[in-house]
Formats: sequence, C-alpha cells, structure tokens
Amino acid sequence: MLVTPPPSAAPRLGVLADDLTGGMISASLLERDGVRCPLVLDADELGALPGGAGAVVLARKIRLIEPDAARAEARAAASAFARCGVPRVYSKYSGLFDSTRRGNIGPIAEELLDALGAPYTIFCPAYIERRLTVYQGHLFVRSVPLDRSFKRHDPASPAWTSDLVESLRAQSRAEVGLLPHEVVAQGPAAIHAAIAAAVARRPGIRFFVADAVDDADVDNLAAAVADWPVVTGADSLVPALARAVFADAGADGGSASAGPGAAGPASAAGSPRAGSLPVVAGPAAVLAGSCAEPTRRQLDAFERRRPVRRVRLADEGDRAGLADEIAAWAAPHLASGPVAVATSADPEQVAAAHQRFGREGASALADRVLGDVARRLHARGVRNLVVAGGETSGEVLAALGVRQLDVAPFDDMYGGHGHRRGPDPLAVVLKPGSFGEDDFWFRALDRLAGVAAEPTA
Repeated sequence: MLVTPPPSAAPRLGVLADDLTGGMISASLLERDGVRCPLVLDADELGALPGGAGAVVLARKIRLIEPDAARAEARAAASAFARCGVPRVYSKYSGLFDSTRRGNIGPIAEELLDALGAPYTIFCPAYIERRLTVYQGHLFVRSVPLDRSFKRHDPASPAWTSDLVESLRAQSRAEVGLLPHEVVAQGPAAIHAAIAAAVARRPGIRFFVADAVDDADVDNLAAAVADWPVVTGADSLVPALARAVFADAGADGGSASAGPGAAGPASAAGSPRAGSLPVVAGPAAVLAGSCAEPTRRQLDAFERRRPVRRVRLADEGDRAGLADEIAAWAAPHLASGPVAVATSADPEQVAAAHQRFGREGASALADRVLGDVARRLHARGVRNLVVAGGETSGEVLAALGVRQLDVAPFDDMYGGHGHRRGPDPLAVVLKPGSFGEDDFWFRALDRLAGVAAEPTA
C-alpha cells in the first residue's frame, strides 16, 4: 500500500485514462466545470505540473495492451500519483466499456486497489450526455444493449456482452456485485448500506457495478464515493466526483487545490479558460486510424474537398519508405490547405489486414504508420493536427514527443482541443473514432485556425 501525505499544493484528483482521447475528454469536462486540469502523457510529467491544478489526467495507451502490461502501468501510475500527494485516483475508461475479454478495465482496477490499499470500488461507465446508461448492470447505447449496438462490430474490441458484471468476472480475479438502480436512486446512505451488506455476505467482493440512468444517479454515486482512494468510471462520473470532492473547498479552494470557482473564465493567463487556446502558425493535416463508421463518413466528406492518401494496410502497410512517400505526396498540397492520411478501412479491408498481420499486429502497424507520417509532416512544418481514433492519437503524440497538453473546456470538439506550449508549439484536435458529424474535421480545422466560435464555458 502506498501512503504519502498529500501536500497542500497537490491536485485533489488524479485520473488515469486508458487512452488519450478519453483522457482529453475527462480533462476538458473538468475544465468546463472550472477545475484546472492539465493532461500529461508520461507519469514523470506529474512532477512538472503548472501551478493551480486542481486535478490532473495521466493518459496512457493501455486500453488494449496485454493485461500484465496494463497492471504494471497501473502500479506505476499509482506510485507516481502518490509521490505527488494526489489523494484519490479515478480510473477512466470508455463509456462503451471498451475492453477485450481479458481486460484491461478489471486488471487496472485490481492493481489500483492493491497499490492504494482500498478495499473495493465501483464501476460506472455511464455517459449521460451521450445517452450511455447502465440499468440492472447492463450497458445501453440509447435504448440498445451494448452487444447489439454498433460496438459489436468493433474490429479491435467487439462487445460480446452488455452485462458488466459478467464482463468484469471474465477479466479479473475479484468478486463482482451490483448496485441496482433502486439503491442508487435513494442516495449515498443507501449506497453505503448496500455495499456494507454485500461485503458482510461476501467478504471477497471488491467490484460493484453501479446503475446510472440520469444525472441524479451519477451525483448520488459521486457523493457516496468522494472520499474513496480509487473510483472507476467513464465520462459522466468524473466531473460529478470533482464537484463532490471540491464541495468543501470554500472560496479559497483554488490557490493550492484549484477547485471550481477558484479558476473560472477570468482565471490567470495560461489557463485554457482564459479564452480559446492559442492559434499555432503552420500547415494542418488530418490523421485517421479509426475504422468506426463515423470516421469513415468523415473521411469521405473530407475527400470531396481536399486530398486524401488512403493507406491499404494489407497491401502496403509494411513497405519500406512508406512514410517518406506519403510525406512527399503531401508536401505540394499543404500550401493550399490541409490533407488527410488514413489507415481507416471498411470491414472487408480490415479483415484482409487481420489475415495478413493478425488483429493486434494490424492495429499496431496502422498506428505506427501514422506515427511515422506525423513525424515527417512535422518536419515539413505541420503544426496543426486533427487525429481520429484513441489508440492512433496516443501513437501520434508519442511520435511527436508530446508529454503535456493544455486542454480547452469541453464543447463541440468533444473535449479534444489541446495545445503544447514551449518553443515548438503544436495544436491538436483529437477525436474518438465513433464521435462526430460528417463535417467534423472541417469544423476542427477551423477551430485550430481560430475562425470557429469561442469554446463555450
């Protein structure tokens, strides 16, 4: 168990996100609520946070890696948060409970519980704004059970069940229970009583799937677990938890802990809330790795107006010199506007890539190609990027050496607008593959160019 007394200046909430786009959504939702929340991509960066951070997101590419590797990442994150004096850790995963049968949502939670000495935690992937809800332990996409939604066709992690209790039992050693809606709706006292009764009946229980069908349910859960060292969930719970955590911060809760109200729209220069993030001079490009249907539609819409280089992974993904060839193709087009490079593919092409490289091999190769392309485009002056796909986003920013980002408040960019400070600034919009309308890439490029409406608070 890690025990480190939190210094007064430490963020009061640390978020471990299992991919980059999910981490940016969490940071932007907290920023929207007035919590200063930088995003870091390396645990070592937790010791170099800007002043006044009330929360911090550590985003790692651990959603689909081997469970043992994910466990090691969770232990390292817990240790890093403890060294910085962060008193509670939120394990953030997709509202679609995006995980293979082997993990990594359950394994990561187990390691955090062990490292931080917590007896149990809850799992609540509800994202009420996106109509992702949990009822009787089953995850629904609008009114459709997860395993009957579009997620069943995901090439990397197809949904095999909507029953979250069953899913967690398959990928972890922990006993799993349920906090049904009739308990959650009664509030924190009822939640605590139900957990105590379950632990008395089954002393080994460590995981509780929590129903949540509306914001009131989420607020009840947040109030119940605000002082727990480990909480897990998706997008709705993290800002609700922050509100509960900072509820007692008082008017001066921000000088060191920067709670809501301490750093609002009129906060000091350098905070993303002071206005839209800085515009960065330089050409722009789109990199798309997601094979989700919304991303493929966005790719088609973009191609009607601007050049696109589609990489056929099964035919050319491992060809020597491919990234140099793509950068040379892009160079003459960049003077007149953005270009797109995509490994996104329809199910038939995905199947061909899987047959040649294997499911995991194809995914890793696609991201590596786009990371290599990102480095070469950067060398040619590209400083504005729109990236589609959570795994792809992590690979691209790692390839560019990005270690920390300022994040704008959540708005119609789906929480993906970020900025790297320093002598080599970079502006990005990072988008989960399943989000966005057909024209999203153009609106994102407008945002990066500074011609879109200001982000909403």
